[in-house]
Amino acid sequence: MVQWHWDLHKRKPTGGKKRPYRKKRRYERGGEPVLTLIGDRKVKIRRQRGGGLKYSLASDYYANVVDSETGTCKKVKILRVIANKASRDYERRGVITKGAIIETEVGKARVTSRPGQDGIINAILLRE
Repeated sequence: MVQWHWDLHKRKPTGGKKRPYRKKRRYERGGEPVLTLIGDRKVKIRRQRGGGLKYSLASDYYANVVDSETGTCKKVKILRVIANKASRDYERRGVITKGAIIETEVGKARVTSRPGQDGIINAILLRE
């Protein structure tokens, strides 16, 4: 289902009702969220307004993990999703979003990118 980002159905700041004076427009339409999972690399490419492209990561096995102590970055394999504060359901299903804690080959890491919108998984290593 397409999500609509229009406000003609909402109320006015005074509390009065707004009556829609026109129908929905195509530019007010939003996209479906892309939920990133662990699996073979799959990228969804979508054309945006103005002819630009957006890359959404549907699934991937690897993440770019930065070690802040040494200042190095490594491409490491993701083993599983430990926690996801965005949603308990995402945690159960293993969906990777920004802020999710993932277990990698080098240890636990927190995701800093938005894989469903950036097309890549970047993370920072957590020290315990």
